[in-house]
Amino acid sequence: QVQLLESGGGLVQAGGSLRLSCAASGRTFSSYAMGWFRQAPGKEREFVAFISWSGDSTYYADSVKGRFTISRDNANNTVYLQMNSLKPEDTAVYYCAARYSRVRLGPNAEYDAWGQGTQVTVSS
Repeated sequence: QVQLLESGGGLVQAGGSLRLSCAASGRTFSSYAMGWFRQAPGKEREFVAFISWSGDSTYYADSVKGRFTISRDNANNTVYLQMNSLKPEDTAVYYCAARYSRVRLGPNAEYDAWGQGTQVTVSS
């Protein structure tokens, strides 16, 4: 089973940018579809972005579309989330997740493994 470790969170002013990374262990990372999710205080966890095992297919939650970009580097077992034009409402703990799958997954799909999360705080 793949293990995930997020990094790159922090405090940023509104309008700023952050790049989250999710490093995965295991030799079969390229066979995993990956997702980013977030959970704000007092709210349920929500889907943010998806990338297929090959990187050819991506999609985003409407709330981040045009501002966030998901990408992956299979050679280095890492998936990224570039976050631009950040807003205070983007404040949350961000989690990456992995599922052993070579098909496109929906935003409500179940994932096999989760990271521990990284805090993103956007000040106004």
